[in-house]
Amino acid sequence: MASKLANIVTVILHPVILPTLGFLLLLNSGFYFSYINWEAKRLILIVVFFSTAILPLMMMSILSLNPKFRLSIEKGGQRALTLLISSVSYYLGYMLLARLNAIPLLKVLMIAAVMVLLGLLFLSFWWKISSHMAALGSLTGILLALSFRTGTYPIWSIIAVILASGITATSLLLLSRNKLWHLEAGYALGFTIFYLVIYFI
Repeated sequence: MASKLANIVTVILHPVILPTLGFLLLLNSGFYFSYINWEAKRLILIVVFFSTAILPLMMMSILSLNPKFRLSIEKGGQRALTLLISSVSYYLGYMLLARLNAIPLLKVLMIAAVMVLLGLLFLSFWWKISSHMAALGSLTGILLALSFRTGTYPIWSIIAVILASGITATSLLLLSRNKLWHLEAGYALGFTIFYLVIYFI
């Protein structure tokens, strides 16, 4: 029963889905950009979902037609390839947002995400750093950096993300997908990059 619940958690909070959920949360957290109209929010979410979920999955599905490529990506080289594909897709998302003249901060978020993915890509040749926790660490870093920088404190959003991080980490440990330090390293990587980028840029 516990393993089934853990699997459900890791699917719901999968790195492919988290960017869209994160943008949805940010666009409704009370920060200054939350007050743009729904049509603008919907267009931003479509771009984010396309570039961070649909496009990478499509490209990996094409690659999976090759029997030598496995979507389970246990091997470092194959995992690095999927991270490279994701990095390119995220950058395309940044370019689309730039074309739409989106709020500058939202474009910065996409560039910071590319930086996290490249960090994971580099480390993946030696360690299986958790991409789940990197995504959640990134979202935590965004919320805290924006809070300190703007003076707006979406307490419930911050609590929700921290709880989600703890639940996801516990689920990954129960499923034996990562060692504890893999989770800590992923969380620290995402948090550090996003916090520094948003707070100081």
